[in-house]
Amino acid sequence: MRAPLWSPCPALAIMLLAIPLHAQTKALVGGTLIDGFGGTPIRNSVIVIEGERITQVGRIGEIAIPNGAEVISTEGMTVLPGLWDMHVHLMIVGHSDYAHWDSTYPALFESVIMPAAARQLLLAGVTSARDLGGPLEASLNVRDAINAGRIPGPTIYVSGPFIQHEPYPGTELFRWGISGERDARQKVRRLAEAGVDVIKLIDQDQMTMDEVRAVVDEAHRHGLPVIAHGHRPEEIRRGLAAGVDNFEHTGLQTAPQYPADLMAALRNRTAQGNLGPFFWTPTVSPLYNYEYIRDHSEWLDDPSWHLGLPDEIIEDIRNSLSHWDRLPYFQITPQRRPTLARKFNQLREAGAVLLIGTDSGIPGNFHSQSTWQELDVWVNAFGVDPMEAIRSATYWPSVAQGVSDEVGTLSEGKYADIIAVRGDLLRHISLLRDVAIVVKRGVRVR
Repeated sequence: MRAPLWSPCPALAIMLLAIPLHAQTKALVGGTLIDGFGGTPIRNSVIVIEGERITQVGRIGEIAIPNGAEVISTEGMTVLPGLWDMHVHLMIVGHSDYAHWDSTYPALFESVIMPAAARQLLLAGVTSARDLGGPLEASLNVRDAINAGRIPGPTIYVSGPFIQHEPYPGTELFRWGISGERDARQKVRRLAEAGVDVIKLIDQDQMTMDEVRAVVDEAHRHGLPVIAHGHRPEEIRRGLAAGVDNFEHTGLQTAPQYPADLMAALRNRTAQGNLGPFFWTPTVSPLYNYEYIRDHSEWLDDPSWHLGLPDEIIEDIRNSLSHWDRLPYFQITPQRRPTLARKFNQLREAGAVLLIGTDSGIPGNFHSQSTWQELDVWVNAFGVDPMEAIRSATYWPSVAQGVSDEVGTLSEGKYADIIAVRGDLLRHISLLRDVAIVVKRGVRVR
């Protein structure tokens, strides 16, 4: 049995009495710290924050807490870097009918829906997130409003519209079709010049290889990673051949595992150390949990997903989920679920670095709940070591996004994106369901 990770510290009570609150300098004191690098947790930890950044990390008795600092007790808690969710959809918040949603609410995406989704993520302990697929102007404006401190939310990295062969009817606002290599380059260039952070590529098996290569090459010319769907084997083959940086999902297919040729190609890519890690975001929890959530309505009754949404939208979402087992979207899910563990382990065995991402916002998958559920499936269903799962939600996403010098771990000089939960997270990963403390860029938001 794993020993508890924290121990009481009577001296902390004295410090709490001696130091005033609401100071620019903060100190999180007393908890067991997981720094994100994967080393031995630090018991009776101290993290000193000056403004937006961490200045000291250590133990009680080894670090002097600055005079006048605000002391935040983390006694009995596990302290760790703020979580990342590498696959969210801010423009959708759990409604089951995409056609209805896409035709009814675009005017509210920027002003209501996306800010509500961002706030829910932040309060769930997600301090950084990648928003993959949304209207260009709204995505940029919401990202910039968060970064400027005008609205609460994680630090957001946006793709703007999906790039695909042909947009689905009624989705042209956030899906851009391409026709030919020249058009592919022009569309990617337009996104890059607008200021997106990544390019999202889907349905590449419906494109020519010249078109796929043009998307990837033009994105890389502008220093942007390409995030591609990996639903179908041919999507993966073409993406690997073109040099995409990160695949998403574990497939729409009910085949029990990935084909041998595909896995050989993936192993070949991961063996090329000069190219760096190859990333994959499997988004398994919506599929794994679908039948349970369908049959246990208390998940849908959790009011956390209401935050920031008007009553009429809440009611619309709730009504849309009253018979979601009848939706075409989910008819094949029971057949897909038994394939998830094998495919997940194939990706790990091939050397892909897996990232926590949730497809948050799809039917019944609410932003306030999705990230901890993904971690829970990894650890409690698929047997991933809790420390490895935490690194896939902290350190590795920061590497994938190219910002590991600034965030992703709790170390001196980095932004103070920090969360804390009560109890031993390495024994009970589902404690992340109720995050007690959230600090983003040095500001306590929960």
